[in-house]
Amino acid sequence: MKFALPSSLPSALPLFPKDIVSDNQLQDYFVGQVAAITGAGSGMGRQLALNLAKFGCHVALSDINEDNLKQTQALLTGFSIKSTIKVLDVSDAKAVYAWADEIMSEHGKVNFIFNNAGVALYSSVEGMSLEELEWLMNINFWGVVYGTKAFLPLIKNTIIASKASDDKGTKGEHGHIINISSLFGICAQPSQSAYNASKFAVRGFTESLRQELDMMSCGISATCVHPGGIKTNIANNARGNESIQSLGMSDGERTIKSFNKMLRFDANQAALVILSAVVTDRRRCLIGSDAKVLDVIQRLLPTHYQPVVTGITRAMKRRSDRKKRH
Repeated sequence: MKFALPSSLPSALPLFPKDIVSDNQLQDYFVGQVAAITGAGSGMGRQLALNLAKFGCHVALSDINEDNLKQTQALLTGFSIKSTIKVLDVSDAKAVYAWADEIMSEHGKVNFIFNNAGVALYSSVEGMSLEELEWLMNINFWGVVYGTKAFLPLIKNTIIASKASDDKGTKGEHGHIINISSLFGICAQPSQSAYNASKFAVRGFTESLRQELDMMSCGISATCVHPGGIKTNIANNARGNESIQSLGMSDGERTIKSFNKMLRFDANQAALVILSAVVTDRRRCLIGSDAKVLDVIQRLLPTHYQPVVTGITRAMKRRSDRKKRH
């Protein structure tokens, strides 16, 4: 789906607050803090690490790919911060909890957890195996749950310790949980039932968490992030099967190529949008015009957007078929 909105339009609408705050605001907020990031080996995770380091924030990085993780850490050379890395499968609860404890030992505190790691799967519901669904949910949803559960008490302890040592309260110490949902956590798409399920679940989980944190007034907040098409490797690393042919869609390399065409938003800019959302304590962070427009469409047409999406998908398929014939 392609949207030809002027780049200045979203920020001018009341539904869309300014995406990025100034470097000085980001520096003042993050300097001296400690942030944990999953999926830090590439994409938004890597860019979050680089920007946080730029703003003086110490980082604890994890990823399932050791080579990519080491490459990210190497890019942090020259910044006056401490960085640590951990090869981690976020679907392993014990490993996530152990990593959180290691961060406390290595850094002495933790202020932020960015639950960013995620995977994609394309399949029809009928053609999807339970094993494929469980694989995706274990990473995209349970990985977020484990990260939230493991780090929430540690972040809370950081805030409590700050209060105990500073009569002025929590000055200088912040606490925030950032969970990455998706544009597909706002509206559903054919062939994306598993991904939709995981990202809708992250949204509900995080929004409930945010309400609880507000009620506790414990100095910790939470933001649910809904990126649109971000230039990352998620499409290249996606799993899928030929069942989507029953929906009139192409599978294999053609699907990945089509998916990549939708990934237009720069990952570095996406990271800055996320960090700005943390600084301004936003409940929901939409990234890119595609996410913003579809959010509005879903609000206006809460169920009727579905035939619209189906129609657009069919039209795109007919257009592709015509090109192939000619």
